[in-house]
Amino acid sequence: MKQLGSIFLIALVFLCSCRNNSAISEPVIVKPKITEDAIKTSMNYLASDKLQGRATGSEGIEKAAVFIENYLKTNNIQPYFKTYRDSFKVNDIDGYNIVGMVEGNDPLLKDEFIILGGHYDHIGKGKVIEGDSIANGANDDASGTIAAMEFGKYFAQTKTNKRSILITLYDAEEMGLKGSEHLAERLKNKGVKAYTMLNFEMIGVARAKDQPMAYMSGFERSNFAETLNKYAGEEVIGFFPKAKDFKLFMRSDNYPFFNELNIPAHAISTFDFTNFDYYHHVDDEADKMDYKHMVNFIEKMIPALEGMMNAPTKEVVLKDE
Repeated sequence: MKQLGSIFLIALVFLCSCRNNSAISEPVIVKPKITEDAIKTSMNYLASDKLQGRATGSEGIEKAAVFIENYLKTNNIQPYFKTYRDSFKVNDIDGYNIVGMVEGNDPLLKDEFIILGGHYDHIGKGKVIEGDSIANGANDDASGTIAAMEFGKYFAQTKTNKRSILITLYDAEEMGLKGSEHLAERLKNKGVKAYTMLNFEMIGVARAKDQPMAYMSGFERSNFAETLNKYAGEEVIGFFPKAKDFKLFMRSDNYPFFNELNIPAHAISTFDFTNFDYYHHVDDEADKMDYKHMVNFIEKMIPALEGMMNAPTKEVVLKDE
């Protein structure tokens, strides 16, 4: 009887040990925090006088490209091509898109791609004001570039994306969307299964409190905003009439992806022509950015993106105009 009791006790200890080991082995997802300090660090470099306004073909934009490449590498965002650079020419000027990938975790859905991006070039020099000629391009579009980089870092760390993500930072937007045109055509020729594209354009300043946080160009061309808002649990993306009046859908880096790949592709912005006076201006500087707003925007977009990229079917579809 004593022997049976000992056997029972050993079995009980073994079972408890197995349960405890099972609990320990379950994956725990540590979700990284989006911080003002991290965003400021990137902004203070990309919008610094050292980069001389990031004009395509300049020494300044080369420094920006190296900074972005190092950021992607440090945060385990892999190159999509052989290197991070997607090279092209604008006449005799060399341009470089920077392209990284966060592979999806679903064996089937990972073959479909969500493209997130922003342009990292700017105009270089602007009208001289009080001796300053450098158009630093903090809001336009270091802000959108940094948002795309932060999304890449988040998903590379959490690995919660079933579909794969391309983090795409474009050169030569200010020369007529030349970088995004080149990349969209290259992806098309490569036969990439692109699902959707979002371009983050000037998200460094907040809108009025009675307005949705952001708006989407080409709002009526797909159900993208509706889908993102569903997963965000609130109206993060609204309709902005001026976006249609000013034909913003065709004036930013989303348009080549719509044109070449025939996918839902939109620009998201929080600049609405009333909340920032320094478009293509030497005072578009890092100290004019609202970093709390940028953190809030990125944090609210994460569950919206996550829901869309992990849905079992392609929920986002183009609409007939």
